Amino acid sequence: MSKIDDTVRRETVYIAAWVIILSVIMQAVFLIAGQWNIKALAGNILSSAAAVLNFLLMGITIQKAVDKDQKDAASMMKFSQSGRLFMQFAAAAVGVLFLNPVSSILPLFFPRIAVAFRPFVGKKFGNLLPETEASNDETVE
Repeated sequence: MSKIDDTVRRETVYIAAWVIILSVIMQAVFLIAGQWNIKALAGNILSSAAAVLNFLLMGITIQKAVDKDQKDAASMMKFSQSGRLFMQFAAAAVGVLFLNPVSSILPLFFPRIAVAFRPFVGKKFGNLLPETEASNDETVE
């Protein structure tokens, strides 16, 4: 397997951090509302893992597709999207049927929230992993 690009790794860590923060908030709401139980926690963990894994796999697929011609890249992206969508559907279905429906569905949207806030997160706080030397040496004129 090829090395995961630093940008993919850094953005996945960013997404994972947001998913964890939003998951903790969601669990606190369950606790305050008196609805917390182990099924709420398990549904949250299952869907959070699926959401972060979905983002990581998307990044890896894009990283690999860049090196292919347009037709092969499009085919690779469609196949990846189908597999990732099925993975998220399976996680949600297991969560809804056997765990807590709300805590199993909501975390699947947490990466979208993180992406929406990405432009507002400054470089100081947005990069949870250090920049590579190559990206620090590049200057924009």
